Amino acid sequence: MNLPSPAAGRPNPLRWGVNYTPSEGWFHSWQDFDVDAVRADFESIAALGLDHVRIFPLWPLLQPNRALIRPAGIADVGRVVDAAGEFGLDVSVDGLQGHLSSFDFLPAWVTSWHRRNIYTDPEVVEAEAALITALAAEVTSRPNVLGITVGNETNQFAVERHPDQQVTSPDEMREWFNTLLAAARKAWPTGMHQHSFDDNAWFVDSCPVTPAHAATLGDATTVHSWVFVAVAHLFPQGHPARTLFADYLIQLADAYSNDPARPIWLQEIGAPYPAVPFDGAADFLEQSLRPVLDTPNLWGVTWWCSHDVSRKLADFPELEYTLGLLDSDRRPKPAGLRLAELIAAEKANPTPVRQRSTAQSFDPGNEATGVGRSVADPSGELFKAWLELAAAGQKPALVRSSKTSDAGYLAARGITDVRN
Repeated sequence: MNLPSPAAGRPNPLRWGVNYTPSEGWFHSWQDFDVDAVRADFESIAALGLDHVRIFPLWPLLQPNRALIRPAGIADVGRVVDAAGEFGLDVSVDGLQGHLSSFDFLPAWVTSWHRRNIYTDPEVVEAEAALITALAAEVTSRPNVLGITVGNETNQFAVERHPDQQVTSPDEMREWFNTLLAAARKAWPTGMHQHSFDDNAWFVDSCPVTPAHAATLGDATTVHSWVFVAVAHLFPQGHPARTLFADYLIQLADAYSNDPARPIWLQEIGAPYPAVPFDGAADFLEQSLRPVLDTPNLWGVTWWCSHDVSRKLADFPELEYTLGLLDSDRRPKPAGLRLAELIAAEKANPTPVRQRSTAQSFDPGNEATGVGRSVADPSGELFKAWLELAAAGQKPALVRSSKTSDAGYLAARGITDVRN
C-alpha cells in the first residue's frame, strides 16, 4: 500500500480516480454484462488522465441466497478489473452494494418475510464475510487492484431517517466493521481495505457509525463530501463554505485520528445540480479540490462519478442524471475537461504538501457513542470559526480538545497555534 506520511511529505504521487458508473444501463448493467461496453467506458475515463476507478458490484446479484455466491458474478468482477488494467487503471472494489444513488440493493434473504438485521444477525454477518472473502480471493492476485471498501455508505440502513431502519449500536457496528475488514485482510493481506459512510457519521449524534469508527477502523479514513445535504441550504451561491466543505471534512477526519499519518481518501465528491449550477460545475470542481491538495496524508481524490445516468432510466433524483465527468455517450463534459487539466498540471508541478500550524479546537463529546459530534455540524459555531480562518487564507486544521495538551501529537501534526 502507498500510505503517505505527513512527517516525510507525500512519498508517492496523489492518486486521481473516479467512481465508475457504467454509461449503459447504470449498475443494472451487471445483469447484462458486456465487457466491450466496460472497455469503452474505461477508455473514456483513462483519456482524462485518471489512474483508478472504484467499482460497485451489486450484492443481490452476487449472493442471491445466503448460501449461494454466484461464481459467474464474481468472475465478472475480475473481468472488470482486467478491462481496467488494459487502460492503465487500478481498481478499488466495493463489497456490499448496498446503497447507491438513493436506491437500496439488499438481497431478498434479508428483506420482507425474511427480514434480518444485516449488522447483528450472526448468520447474515457470516454470509457477508463470505462474500467479501470471495471478492478478495478473485482479485487479489491481479496487479492493478487496490483493496476493498466494505460497502457504499453502509450506515444508510442504520440511521433514523431510513424508511426501513435496521437498528444497531456503535459497539455492534464496530464489531461488524471489524469482522468484515478482517475477512478482507485474511483473503487479501496486502490490500488497502476500509469502510465508507455519509456525513451523518461526522454530524449526527444518533448515527451508530461514529467518528471514532471512521478514523480508526481500516487502512484509511474515507471522506464523502456532498454540499447538497446541508451546506447548500445554509450558505448561498458563491459562499466559500461550499467549496471549502471538502477541506473541512478532511480536517475533521484528521482531527479524529490518533495517528497523524493515517491516510485520508477523498472517496466521493461531486457537483450536484441544482446546488451547483450546470455552468458552474467545472469551477466548483477546481475550487473544491485545490484547497485539499497540500494535505500531507491525503491518499487520493476519487470524483463522483464517471458517466451521467442515462435519461432513459427513470425515478432517479434529478441531480443523479448530471454528476458525470462524461455524459452517457462518453463525451467529456466541462468538469471532466477541467479535472483533466488539473491532473496534468499536478503531475507536472505537484502542489507542495504542508502541515497546518493553526488549529481550531472542539469538544466532540462522548467519542465512544458519538453523542456530542453534532458540534461539528455545518450549522454550528465550530464550522463558522473554522470557515472564517479558511476564508482568510490561514489554512486551519481542527483538533479535539483532549489533544490540545498533547505536545507530541501537536508536534507530529505541525500545530503551534490552537484557537479555542
